[in-house]
Amino acid sequence: MRTRHIIFALIFVILAAGGGFAFFLSQPTVTVAHPVRGPAVEAVYATGEVEPVRWAKVSPKSTARIVEILAREGDRVQRHQLLARLSDDEAGARVDQLATQERTLRDEVQRLTPLLPKGYVGKQAYDRAVSEHRQSRATLDAARHVLDDLRLRSPMSGVVLRQDGEVGETANSMQVLFWVGELKPLRITAEVDEEDILRIRPGSRTLIKADAFPGQVLEGRVAEITPKGDPVNKSYRVRVALPDDTPLKTGMTTEINIIARETNNALLIPASAVTNNTVWVVRAGKAERVAVKTGAATEQRIEITAGLADNDDIIVAPPADLKPGQSVRAKVQPAP
Repeated sequence: MRTRHIIFALIFVILAAGGGFAFFLSQPTVTVAHPVRGPAVEAVYATGEVEPVRWAKVSPKSTARIVEILAREGDRVQRHQLLARLSDDEAGARVDQLATQERTLRDEVQRLTPLLPKGYVGKQAYDRAVSEHRQSRATLDAARHVLDDLRLRSPMSGVVLRQDGEVGETANSMQVLFWVGELKPLRITAEVDEEDILRIRPGSRTLIKADAFPGQVLEGRVAEITPKGDPVNKSYRVRVALPDDTPLKTGMTTEINIIARETNNALLIPASAVTNNTVWVVRAGKAERVAVKTGAATEQRIEITAGLADNDDIIVAPPADLKPGQSVRAKVQPAP
C-alpha cells in the first residue's frame, strides 16, 4: 500500500515538473542589454557651397560683343582696374553726336548771356536756350554712362577667381564674366530649415564633409546667421567660417552638421529598443513598458535623458505581441 502511495507521489511530481517546464518553454525569449555611457551629439544638417568671405561678380549691364579681355584667372587686379571691353562703336558714336550737340547749345547760352541784361534777347528765349542745354547735358551724361558700362572694371582689389566668355562672344546682363575675390579666408554658405534655426548660434562647432575629401571630417564655426529668413523656402542663410589652412576650395559643395548640443557622458541604448518614446525592460522576470525622454539619435543608438537607469535590462528588439507584466526569459546581448 505504501509502495502505491509512493508511485502516485512520483507521478504527481513528474506531472508538476512537466507542467512547469512547459510553462517555462511558453515564455518568450527576449534579448536584453544594459545602457552604456558615451558621447551624444545633436546636430543640424544642411548642404552648402564654399566661397570667399570677400568676393564680387562682374556682369555686363547690357547685351554686347566681347572685343577685349584684359584679365585672366589667377591674375591679381586692383579696384576699378579694367577687366574687359565690350563693343562700343554704337555707344561711342552716340556720345560723339550728343557731345557736339551739347557744345553747340552751350555756345548758344554763352552767346545770349551777356545780351540778356542789355535787352537784346528776350527772357523767354534765353530760358529756353538754358533749358535745352541742360537737357542736352543730361542726355550726354546718360550716354557716357552707357559707354562706360561697356568697359568692365573690377569692383574690388583681389584675384580673378574665374573668368568666362571669350573675344567675339556676345554677353548679356544675365551672364557673369568675372568672379573677383580674395583666396582667403573662406566660408561655407548654407540654408538651414527654419525649424532648426533656433538650435544653433554663432560659434557653434560645425563638422564638414566634401566629396573631394572622402573619409575626412573637417571643422568650422558658425560665423553668421541671417536675421531674416526666406518665407518661400522656409530657411535661413548660415555662414560657417573656415580656418586658413582648410583644404576646401572655392565652389566646392559640402555637407555640414552644426553641433546643437554635445554630451560626453550620455545614457545610450540601442535604437531598436525605442518605439514612440517607450522602452520595454525586464524586471523580476516580467516585461514592463517604460516612458522615456530621448535626445540625440543615430541609426544604432539613442540618448535617453529621462526614464531609465544604468542597470536596467533593456529589451533590444521587443516582440510586437509583448504585453505588460508578461513573463519572459532574458538573454543577455553579447558586448559588441
